[in-house]
Amino acid sequence: MDIYQVVRQPLVTEKGTHQSQQSFRATKTKRARGGSFAFEVHPEASKAIIKQAIEKIYRVRVLSVRTANHKGKARRVRYKTGKTADWKKAVVVLHADHHIDLF
Repeated sequence: MDIYQVVRQPLVTEKGTHQSQQSFRATKTKRARGGSFAFEVHPEASKAIIKQAIEKIYRVRVLSVRTANHKGKARRVRYKTGKTADWKKAVVVLHADHHIDLF
């Protein structure tokens, strides 16, 4: 799978903008980390593949990746019922020295 097929689009939301601007200093038990950025990714992409794709596309250092699968919602148009598409969300935490300029 191509890295540009793995990352479909960044998710620009109010919560995502807030999380991208927060960074934390190192403590005795935790290392320093930069902001968190959310992306819509391919449903079959693993955390390791997502990490490699983000590092190559944006040239940043990724500390961790969290993923969540979102089920499509049932929708009705006139007399027929349908469903919106299922999709996968990835939240990527960056190293404290790196930042992605999306906003």
